[in-house]
Amino acid sequence: MILRKDQLEASLHEEKKLIENGRLKEDSPLDLSASFGKLCEACRRGDLKVCQEMITTEGANINARDQFDYTPLILASLCGHYEVVQLLLESGALCERDTFQGERCLYNALNDRIRNLLLSYDYSKSSDPLQPFAAHITSLLTKEHPQTSDILVTSADRAFNLHKFVLSARSPYFRKKLGHAPDTTTWKLPPTIPPQAFDIAIRYVYLGEIPNDVGGGSGTGFTEEEVLEGVEKISKYLEIPSLWEGILESSDRRLARQNRTEEVERGRNQIEAWFRNNVMKHKIVIESCMANNIQWDRDNAIFADVLLRADDSAEEGTPLPSGTETPPSIDNPSDHESNAISLGIPVGPLSQPSSINESAPTRQSTLYPVHRAMLLRSEYFLTMFSSSFLEAQPSPHLLIVPIDCSPAVLEIILTYLYSENAIIPLSLAVDVLFAADLLLIEKLKIKAAVVISTLGNGSMPQHATVANLNNGKIATLGGEDADTDEVDIYDVLRAGWLTRVPRLETFAARFLAYRLEAYIDDEEFTELIRESAARIKARQETDSIELVDDIRFYLSERFRLRFEDAGIEEMMDEEEETGRVNGESSTVEGEAKEGGEEGRNVEKNASHSAELMVPDMEAQMASGAVRTLDGEIAGDEFASDAINYQILLGKIDTLLERLKLDA
Repeated sequence: MILRKDQLEASLHEEKKLIENGRLKEDSPLDLSASFGKLCEACRRGDLKVCQEMITTEGANINARDQFDYTPLILASLCGHYEVVQLLLESGALCERDTFQGERCLYNALNDRIRNLLLSYDYSKSSDPLQPFAAHITSLLTKEHPQTSDILVTSADRAFNLHKFVLSARSPYFRKKLGHAPDTTTWKLPPTIPPQAFDIAIRYVYLGEIPNDVGGGSGTGFTEEEVLEGVEKISKYLEIPSLWEGILESSDRRLARQNRTEEVERGRNQIEAWFRNNVMKHKIVIESCMANNIQWDRDNAIFADVLLRADDSAEEGTPLPSGTETPPSIDNPSDHESNAISLGIPVGPLSQPSSINESAPTRQSTLYPVHRAMLLRSEYFLTMFSSSFLEAQPSPHLLIVPIDCSPAVLEIILTYLYSENAIIPLSLAVDVLFAADLLLIEKLKIKAAVVISTLGNGSMPQHATVANLNNGKIATLGGEDADTDEVDIYDVLRAGWLTRVPRLETFAARFLAYRLEAYIDDEEFTELIRESAARIKARQETDSIELVDDIRFYLSERFRLRFEDAGIEEMMDEEEETGRVNGESSTVEGEAKEGGEEGRNVEKNASHSAELMVPDMEAQMASGAVRTLDGEIAGDEFASDAINYQILLGKIDTLLERLKLDA
């Protein structure tokens, strides 16, 4: 429907009043904070590392605008930084075509590649990055297999299979009720409460949307007014006032959308807080040799239905002093017995076997009491619990499922599954990548790859030296505030190959190209080229090598040259002429060896000539000349880049000839 001018002005005036009263939020509010300023500046420069830090660590609002009315997405699009635009969209930046800011973003995009990315990006995903999390929580209401519910709520003609941990996290009423009686398995609704009203409330608790039609009417036993009254009562009874407020404001489309976003965020925070206060606080650390002796009752205070086990690596074990006894298995030994009783954890025998060498390192295991309902976000666990495997069968105590990763990595994975929010340090990013690949959590794989690739995105020194290299490890970049973490680029590339993440392959190739002079003579780099060639099945002599092709491409990007650029030969000829002049002294020195006294006189003259050339070379350097990778003098940086480019290409060709590879 097309609004008249007076209707449009009235609508805008009403919207402005709602914003001033704090009931409605602007899509792009003005933000003058220091963290947002750093984010905008990073978007202008194309600094992926700082962008990632401002979004994940500082919590900068990526949809805000600065004092010049620019959003981070507009700045990144305008300045042509494709990777930054991609990162912002993946993090929830808005680009809606029917809005002023969205149209600005599309119109100001520097090139078609960025414009097509903006147009093709799924708006529903970009506007609500928590939608997959909310959709999973809502799906638990209708998921019949595998069965994960642990409480049945019934009315006269309806039954609801629910989850105690979700009810406890989202409703203060259920938190108190189930806290006093955690073994409750059934609950009956009062007959005065319409089942339709309880259905609306439960869907809201499970992060579902408020329906336009509340139900009721002929044939249901309740009128629409009675259903609405029931929703209001339940909202007060369960202590979730936002439910009734959402019902009242559901007619305003923009307010409803804002309320929905806020409620999903609130629900995520509540479930995350419940996870940290219950699952993480009750993890068990025990020696690995006794981990399988732990027996945890199914009727426990945190409603866990499975235990996940992660073992420390063997080298992380610590030796026990000779003659000491093995400590109890829980973090706080003195509270071991009381914790076990309150949580329903009968613990098996804990005495250390006499065959264990007390002076040897003791390996530790960590057990996490978790909920299958949340683990189902992983395709790995979904298949496990839906199959005929032992883990899917009923048992008197919680089954222990070992996971092949460290406790630190498993905690990151569990935090992601319970909250969609995981901060991945660079030191663990590769391990998280492999674990996410094992557990088939594709989105977490992408998050880990983003962490790795944004900490060294190609905005790097053009001339790395062997002194910067430490067994293939280079510290993360970023100037004085750079992290002290190191990334092993060989491990990163191999991880990209093994986990099928093209983003890491691209990052590694660019990383190597921008530091090629530091890597080209490294033996492990040679092995990497050989591995890349071997990845092609039934390889023919004329097949190219993917890694070599990518390095050549990013090498040309680094020096801003292409093969068809004119003037390279002329600059090379000029450099060769300079080389001949500088090499005259070595020619004279060779002639001096052939004749006695005359040779010695010539040698003295050559030595004198070389002494005269030293200040001349210093004068050239002072006037703007630059040394090339082979130690010669080039007239300026442009000439040096052209020569270095040819030198590095020549080294690649020499390496391929040595490996007898034609690429």
